[in-house]
Order: sequence, then structure tokens, then C-alpha cells
Amino acid sequence: MSLAPSIAVPRTRFNPLPLYIGVFCLLWSYAFVAGKIGVTHCPPLILLAARFSLAGILILGISAFQRGGWSMSWRDAAMFAVLGIANNALYLGLGYTGLQSVSAGLGGLIVSANPVFTAALAALFLGEGMTWRKAGGLLLGVVGVTFIVWHRLSVGTDSFHGIVFTLASLASIVAGTILFKLFAPKGSLWLGNGIQNLAAGIVLTPVALTFADVHAIQFTSGLLGAFAFLVLGGSILASLLWFHLLKVCGATVASSYHFLMPPLGMLFAFLVLGEHIEARDLLGIIPVALGIYLVTRPAASNPAS
Repeated sequence: MSLAPSIAVPRTRFNPLPLYIGVFCLLWSYAFVAGKIGVTHCPPLILLAARFSLAGILILGISAFQRGGWSMSWRDAAMFAVLGIANNALYLGLGYTGLQSVSAGLGGLIVSANPVFTAALAALFLGEGMTWRKAGGLLLGVVGVTFIVWHRLSVGTDSFHGIVFTLASLASIVAGTILFKLFAPKGSLWLGNGIQNLAAGIVLTPVALTFADVHAIQFTSGLLGAFAFLVLGGSILASLLWFHLLKVCGATVASSYHFLMPPLGMLFAFLVLGEHIEARDLLGIIPVALGIYLVTRPAASNPAS
């Protein structure tokens, strides 16, 4: 029997961050397709009010049965409520209104310009560094997005009216991202997400009941499936992943992953909705992909002298 001591092989720790990023991008991209399906069978404000209210009730209801479920100050709870109005009520309220007259692929594409504005504001208000490499990557991203939007407008595929609403939606999520990093509310992201959803539902419900027609709802299997995905996959899981990425990656890098939404959104829209994709659209994705690489690539460390 060998008496040689056994050598312990160190185990490499599993880094879940790439998995979180991948799942977030898939969920967030498909949410535009689910949203497009939803607004064809239900007025957008009613759809969103029901989605946020149910998601908020589910999250807070589960938290109520957990030990130490409420571990948050009233200041942080109020901050999460404000974020819910910006990130949920305004962002998706405006975005879903735009989805009535623009394609799901273009809706996701416009919102993917989020990193450019977020990076500029993060450099001003959050002190996040802006290097020439990052600036070049962000510029490439916006060039690719602009190229595809311009092409879609020139061929008359999408309406200018819907694009204006989608741009306003983009401004809302940029503001919400900066507010989250600026005020950094403490406490459970799970609980904070519940507060955000419930606040958005409370704000949108009276607006929806005033301006939307309840009788326009068509209770189809497509609507029910889209609604289930939007509540569970969008409002609960994807939102939780998004705020986790903001905490661990910073506003600029986390937002740069929105540049992945154009190719994924167009792919899902093609597979599920049969939306047409042209070669020019695909050409615009090339600078987008290169831009993501430049923004998210770690800076080279200086060699030891």
C-alpha cells in the first residue's frame, strides 16, 4: 500500500455571473415578443397594471411567510417605490404603447441604446470611469442601432408615432438605472422588486381604468401565455437579475448587455411572430456586437516593473 500523501486538487469556484447575464438577456429579449402578443389581445395599460400588481402581490406575499421577510427601512422602501414608477410604470407603459405600432424587434432595438445614455450619465453623476475604449464601444453600439432604426423608418415598416413612445420608454429606464446606483437602496433585492412592481401597479391601475377599454380584452391562450411569462419571467426573474447585475457590474457595463437585445429580439420575433428580417438589419448588429466587446472587456493590467 502506498504511503505517499494524497495531494488535494483545488476546486475552481463556479462563477455564476455569465449564467446570470445569459438568462437575463434571453428573458429580457423575449419579453418584447411576449409584450407584442399581449398588446394585440389586451390594451397595454390594462395588461401592465395587472402584470405589475400580480407580480408585486406574489413577491410580497411570499416574503410575508418568510422569517425576517421585512428587513428594510421606510426610506429604502420609498426609494424602491420611486424606482418602480421609473423602471416599470413609465418604462413599460410608454414602451407597450409604442409596441402597438412598432415591431417587437425594433422595440427591443431602440431600448438597447440604453448603455450609451447610461454610460454618459454614470460618468457625470456616479464617477464611473470613461475610457476611450469604452467610448468607442458605446459609439459603435449606437451606430449599429441607429442604422437599423433608420432603415426600418425608410422602408415604412414601423410608425414614427410608436418610435417616439419607445424613445420615451428608453429615457425612463436610463433615469431609473442612474437613480438606483445614485441612491443605492439597501435591503433585499427580492423585496425591493416586489415593492417596485406593486408601486407600478398602483400608479397604472387608475390610469388604465380611465383611458383603456376593459371590453377590448380578448381572453385567448396567447394572451394568457404571454401574461404568465411577463409576470414570472419578466417582472420577477429578469428584474431581479437586472438589479443584481447593476450591483456587481456597475451601471455602464450592466447596461451594455442591452446591446445584445437587437439580435436576440429579432431572432425571437422572427421565430415566434414571423417578423421579417432583412440583410441590412443583420449588418447593423456587427458594430453592436463589437461595441459590447469593447465596453465589457476588462482593462489590461500593467505589467510589473
